[in-house]
Amino acid sequence: MDRTDFEPVFFAPFVSSPMALEREWIDYNGHLNMAYYCVLFDRAFDEALGLLGLGETYAVTRRSSFFTAESHVRYLRELGAGAAVRATVQLVDYDEKRLHLFQQLHHASEGWIASTCEQVALHVNLDTRRVTPLPDDVLERIAGMRTVHAALPRPDGLGRGIGMHVRS
Repeated sequence: MDRTDFEPVFFAPFVSSPMALEREWIDYNGHLNMAYYCVLFDRAFDEALGLLGLGETYAVTRRSSFFTAESHVRYLRELGAGAAVRATVQLVDYDEKRLHLFQQLHHASEGWIASTCEQVALHVNLDTRRVTPLPDDVLERIAGMRTVHAALPRPDGLGRGIGMHVRS
């Protein structure tokens, strides 16, 4: 649900509603299959977009939305059957067409971090399927969120590359 009837309150970072792991998401190794971490991060991002008034209603009425262009997921600790999680969403940066986000997936009751996801999302016109500049009113809301999130410490793992390191 989009919240457009009031000025949004930005928490630093945004914390999602609790999310339960679905039984069919647990793989034959007895833990959450890697693909479903992305599902959880996506649901948290959608919830944050809704707070900004940029969720489903925005997509329908303004024919624009956000598409992920790139993401880097780190799996830090296993999640098993019966667990519940919350995700934090931190707006790291933005420009006229992109959002740079860092999310952390936390065990809901114990608080430890199971996974992180750094991503760049593009503002896309749903009719042309092309990247398009954000409208001024949207940029103002995003700027408000960024101002609050700028006070947060740099997340551990932000900007981290991936590769095999040569051992000597």
